[in-house]
Amino acid sequence: MYQLETEQADDLWEVEALYDLCFAPGREALSSYRLRDGVTPVEGLCCVARDELGILAGAIRYWPVMIGSFETLLLGPVAVHPTRQGEGLGGFLIEESLLRAENQWDRVLLVGDAPYYNRFGFVKRDGVLMPPPTNPDRVLGRALQSHAWDDVIGTVRRWGD
Repeated sequence: MYQLETEQADDLWEVEALYDLCFAPGREALSSYRLRDGVTPVEGLCCVARDELGILAGAIRYWPVMIGSFETLLLGPVAVHPTRQGEGLGGFLIEESLLRAENQWDRVLLVGDAPYYNRFGFVKRDGVLMPPPTNPDRVLGRALQSHAWDDVIGTVRRWGD
């Protein structure tokens, strides 16, 4: 059983260590990190999952980005500690955090594997371009509100640019 909590400032280094473990320290060289540089994660949507002993088992973060004039959530990273993988924790983090997002945002974007994320309602977003060298087949989106992706095309850019 896991307790889902909103990520707090005190969780920062523990969550960063989990991301380094799951994705390697070079993860910050990915183009999606350029969209996060100097941008505050979306408060209330970034979550941690802890077991009954309070040990961090997983984490998920969201960032605001722009696609043309459309405000959009960027999901990622989501990570589950290697000793906890295969228990459905990643899916739990995604589903529960998206429920929190539904009242505040219209759409969510991520870069990931379609076979995994399709089950959460994410589909390939033709016409939405991530900074290079992102593979366009990995650019996926999910509508949180009806017709949220209608007319949304263009290059994803950093919030505030």
